[in-house]
Order: sequence, then structure tokens, then C-alpha cells
Amino acid sequence: MTAEHSIAREASVNFDPMATGRALMPRRLRLAVGCFLGLVAMLPTGCAALRSPPPAAEFQATPLPEPSGDDLAEFERMGHSLVEQEEPVDAPPVILQGAVVLTAHGERYDPGYIVIRNGRIAALGEGAPPKVDDAHLIDVSGDYITPGIIDVHSHLGVYPTPWAQAHNDGNEATDPNTAGVWAEHGFWPQDPSLERAMAGGVTTVQILPGSANLIGGRGVTLHLVPHRGARAMRFPGAPEGVKMACGENPKRVYGKRNETPATRMGNVREQRAAFIEARAYRDAWRRYRRDVEKAERGAPGAKSLNELQPPKRDLNKETLVQLMEGRLLAHIHCYRADDMLNLIQLADEFGFSIRAFHHALEAYKIADILADRGIAAATWADWWGFKLEAFDGIPQNAGLVTRAGGRAIIHSDSHTEIRRLNQEAAKAYYAALHAGLTLTEDEALRWITANPAWALGIEDQVGSLQPGLRADIVVWDRHPFSVYARARYVFVDGVPRFDREHPGAPWSDFELGLEVSP
Repeated sequence: MTAEHSIAREASVNFDPMATGRALMPRRLRLAVGCFLGLVAMLPTGCAALRSPPPAAEFQATPLPEPSGDDLAEFERMGHSLVEQEEPVDAPPVILQGAVVLTAHGERYDPGYIVIRNGRIAALGEGAPPKVDDAHLIDVSGDYITPGIIDVHSHLGVYPTPWAQAHNDGNEATDPNTAGVWAEHGFWPQDPSLERAMAGGVTTVQILPGSANLIGGRGVTLHLVPHRGARAMRFPGAPEGVKMACGENPKRVYGKRNETPATRMGNVREQRAAFIEARAYRDAWRRYRRDVEKAERGAPGAKSLNELQPPKRDLNKETLVQLMEGRLLAHIHCYRADDMLNLIQLADEFGFSIRAFHHALEAYKIADILADRGIAAATWADWWGFKLEAFDGIPQNAGLVTRAGGRAIIHSDSHTEIRRLNQEAAKAYYAALHAGLTLTEDEALRWITANPAWALGIEDQVGSLQPGLRADIVVWDRHPFSVYARARYVFVDGVPRFDREHPGAPWSDFELGLEVSP
């Protein structure tokens, strides 16, 4: 490392947590450290004694109107009200210069630069950066820059570390259809694996329910910025996903109880029955809205408003109605090609689109169909054989889907594999090259950046390095496809949330004291 490089790296820590307006160590982390110090001082009242209560107005909920019955969107809005408010980011402009910039958008700048302003990418290109007043310059010569990694299939926070039965919140395995549950409501923001995922370059995750049920509930897309509750971690404007499952898992869970479904036939029957009921529920609400409209304009023969009663709310059906109306995205756990075809037929019958098949180990067998339908295949690099429906998994799966014109994604489904998704993409990339497939590094990088961003409906915000997009950026100490590569800096919305050489306070109270130097 040159002296200039060393000075620049040292200067990077001058993003002083107490001097940048909004501290880089978020308020919740400062509270955690305060709690720790309070325990050391043996204060009997704990954390509550360390923080004066805020004005009562901070806790006043925003008044929401009563549901009008005009549509189910009003219920949805009420269900997404925010309690924990985020303070705006107030940080100086940043320039990263000298690294190889891999955009996941077709361009490669060697060497290149990125200008970050107000949490967005203001400019990027090759060579020397432009002059920007008051910018903080970080020389990252010899490093590599990529978009932040996005994992479309994670159970962090709902199956957290340390695992215990008390933390077993990923599967509401009490009915084959639990479409009304939300992973957000089982998510534990104190999961230490969240910060470890960021140390692997991950900036955005979709947290999903498990695959015990045919319709497991809603997933939630989170930005990896620590907060006290999951709602404040939601990626702004990201649509929710609906987790569905086919194949072995649901029929095993319920079949061993001598309940339905116990076969693949039962799987599809139960899913069709759920959508038939949801369609009837949607039609009942439409009739009710038409009757209200007639009553309001005094149509002949119309009932009075006092005589009209809206349908009784059903949370399972509400989720499926929104899926059929295109407001939610279908993410389906499915391994075998024939199972995927069955679910495509189901989607056609009820008029919804499948955004991605997850695991999808046999996606290569129907790669042309997936490409034609615009369905992504989110898979692993080389997991196979751990159960019968996984026996035909091959390491060239992502490469074959890509060559057919489809969207391949490498996901984790693991609290350990999420820390090295760059290496998993590299394994799949080189397996495809060794099999004679023609692929570019940019296409392989898109497996963990741009393609998962599309699958989550946020490709206009993150997933590639382009002016105007959110500055979710990873600086690697060598090519990200190297087995030795490590994330050096990780930025989320232009704020450095991870600095390997100068780690801050741990995100989780369960990490406190584990890395204290003597």
C-alpha cells in the first residue's frame, strides 16, 4: 500500500460518527453501547435510565382515516403505518477514485471513480474524477468496486443466530395456507448475522417465510441499516413478495400428520382452492363497491348506504387478491421442472405473474420457457442431492439460464452462505465457462446484483452502478470473484456502514464485548 493510499484510508475514518449530522453508528447502536456502559456501572434501572424520554409528540401515531371500502388498498396502507422514524442522511459528498469499477450494467472502468452525493450516485466514469467542492476523497487504487450484493432468499432474523426454539419464527406451519402472515412480524433486528452479511458485501435482503406451507405468507425487502424494528428497515417503495412452495416440503410437513396435502396432487389442489376463494372474495368487494357507488348517486333500486355491509376481512384472501392484481410479487420455492410448469399453469389460471422460482435446481430444463415468461431462476451455485428433488441440480444451471436469455440469480437461503455470495457467483461462473458456455464477468456479477434487484422490483433504485441510483456500493480489496476477496468498505445510501479496518460498535447486543481489545 502506498503512503498516499494509507493516508486516504486513514482519512476515511474521518466520517466521524459524532460529526456528520446523522451519526454513522445509528441511534439504536449508540443506545446499545449506552446500555452496555450502564450495565458496567451496575445501574439497576438499565437502559431506560440512560436516555431521557422524548417529547410525547414523538410517540403520537399519525391519524389514519377509517377504511372507506373503496378498495383493499386502504387496509394495506393502515397495515404499513410507521412508528420508528428515520432521520435524514446528512453526509458530505464522497469520491471513490482509483479502483476498477464493475457496474453490472455493461461498463467497466479501469481505473475509475464514483461520486456520491445525497445518498445517490452523482457521477462515475474512467480516469480522474471531477472536482467536487467539499467532497471527501478516498483513494482506493488497486481495489474493485461493485454494486451492493442483493440476496432474494434469506431467513435472517426469522431464523436468527443464536438459534433457539424461541427464535423459530420462519414457518407458521399450522395450515397449508397462511398467506396473511408477514415475515416482517417475526423478524428480529438483533440477529448478529445481519452485520456479518454486510461484511460480505450484502446491502439488501428479502426476508421470506419458510417453505412448510403451500402459501407461506409475505416476504419483506430490507435495507441493511440497523434499526429497532423491521418496519424502519424496509427498503423504501419495495413491493412485498408472496412466498409459495411446491414439491416435497409441504407434502412432507402435512402428510406426516395425516393431513392434506400429502402428495403433489394435493399441493396443487389446495393452492387452486385458495385462489378460488380469494377470487370470490375479490368479487364480493367489487360488488360491494358497485353497490356503494349506486347508493351514493341514488340509482333506481339501489340499497341505502345503511343497508350495505362490506365483506368480512380475511387476511389470507387479501394477500392473494393483491397478488392477482399485480401489487405483490410471487416468489415460489420449487426444485423440479415439472413442479415449476404446474405453478405456471396455476398462475395462468388465476391471472398472476410469477416473479421468480427459488432454488430452481432444474431451471435449466425449462430455461427457454422461463426466459419467454420473464420468470427469474434464483438458485445456488452447486447445492444438490440433499433430497430427491435436488438430485438433478448442476453447477451450470445459472449459466444455462443466462444463455437462454433468462434472469439467473444466485441466492443464499443460509446465514453462512450469505457472507460469500460473491464466491458463489464465481463458482457458478467458472463452472459455466469450463462447460464451454460463453459468459461475461458482467453477466455473472448481475446474478447477485441487478437480477435480484429486478426480482424484488427495485431495479430502478439499486443493483447496478448508474447515475441517479442509490449509492449501495462495495469496495473489495481484490477482484470480487477471487476466493481471497474481502469487502473493505460497504456503503448504503452513500453512508459507509462497514469499514473493515476500523470497525464500529456491533449492531447487535448479542455481539457486545466479543471483540474488545485488551
